[in-house]
Amino acid sequence: MSSLVWIVGGSTGIGAALAKAYLEEGYQVLISARNEERLSTLAESIGCQSLPLDVTSRDACIAAWADICQDSIPDKVIISSGTHQEMPVAEFNAENCESLMQVNYFGVVYLFEAILPTYLTTGGQIGVISSLAGYRGLPYASSYGASKAAVINLCESLRVELEDTSVDLRLINPGFVKTPLTDKNQFQMPSLISPDKAASEIVKGLKGRSFEIRFPKLFAATLALLRHLPYKLYFPLVKRVTKR
Repeated sequence: MSSLVWIVGGSTGIGAALAKAYLEEGYQVLISARNEERLSTLAESIGCQSLPLDVTSRDACIAAWADICQDSIPDKVIISSGTHQEMPVAEFNAENCESLMQVNYFGVVYLFEAILPTYLTTGGQIGVISSLAGYRGLPYASSYGASKAAVINLCESLRVELEDTSVDLRLINPGFVKTPLTDKNQFQMPSLISPDKAASEIVKGLKGRSFEIRFPKLFAATLALLRHLPYKLYFPLVKRVTKR
């Protein structure tokens, strides 16, 4: 019997591309997302299973995992759910911050709460898609970047504790990937790649041993360097690069 991968946030973008990639790898694939119509349409078109799920509901995440495990415990879970909303300082508001944290951060937390007790017994791999935007604060992305930075910190913290267990936790930090979310951006996105390319990088990375899977390589390396710059150099550089 082939291995099962559960992809949360699997109806569009990177998640949808991952579903197709893992089907080609010979996996059984189960995809979940909030938009039931889009989810079922994709599942039917590529030949995989689907389970509607709103990750902002703790109870729904716990119930979904229990429902899945009645039939078969997934060997691999990839959390790809996420949203983005640009927020210039003149439009700063708590509602935007809360909304992004609920999906991007607490959605991961709720799924961890559901999955970890099982995986600590059975073993399994969890891949969490965050973003290179979580490395350091960027203009117009105060709410998005903060939510992704929280995910990075969460995974780093848990990775230390999980090192001597059978839970294989991985952090995935993409750069700009062409998706319905990035299509809303009003600026030029450096090193923009396709969802299929992103999926290929993730599938390959999850077969390897590195905790962090980041791409595209040059863009990721540049942001990693910026991560270590002192503020007196970082702020003027980012201001100049992101000036509109």
